[in-house]
Amino acid sequence: MNKQEKTVAIEELREKFDNSNFFYLTDSSALSVAKINKLRRICFERDIDIQVVKNTLVRKAMEGLAEEKGFASLYDSLHGPTTILFSTVANAPAKVLEEFRKGNAKPTLKAAYIDSAVFIGDDQIEVLSKLKTKEQLVGEIIGLLQSPAKNVIGALKSGGTTIAGLLKTLEERAA
Repeated sequence: MNKQEKTVAIEELREKFDNSNFFYLTDSSALSVAKINKLRRICFERDIDIQVVKNTLVRKAMEGLAEEKGFASLYDSLHGPTTILFSTVANAPAKVLEEFRKGNAKPTLKAAYIDSAVFIGDDQIEVLSKLKTKEQLVGEIIGLLQSPAKNVIGALKSGGTTIAGLLKTLEERAA
């Protein structure tokens, strides 16, 4: 790879890092070609962009955005072979890694970047796979906000029928 190709690769990576709120750094070395192709297929089906990159290119791409995005804590994870998984859903790559590793020891998680939060180490996969999507969180918040209102409305409705029943009973007694 000549200097011009490296510059282009760094710029492409910088653009991906800038536009992506969720990415995972993994080590998929020692996987056979068939297994890496299977992993690529699964990632493609789940709309996850998978890319094998050189650590120096990744670091240079991150250094341009390090201050505003907080990538500096990821630098220690950039050793050995690195495969990056870019996603639009925070927990999708973790779920793919969990599923794929049921039959394989690799890929291992080096680090994950989720909306400026950094998760370091392979032991974080379980935590990452349980993250909720933005839509799930919004749904839960709406449900929580609706719950008290539904209780108040229900109480008012039941109270209205109770008062109506009481008035009817009093009316019947008076007659």
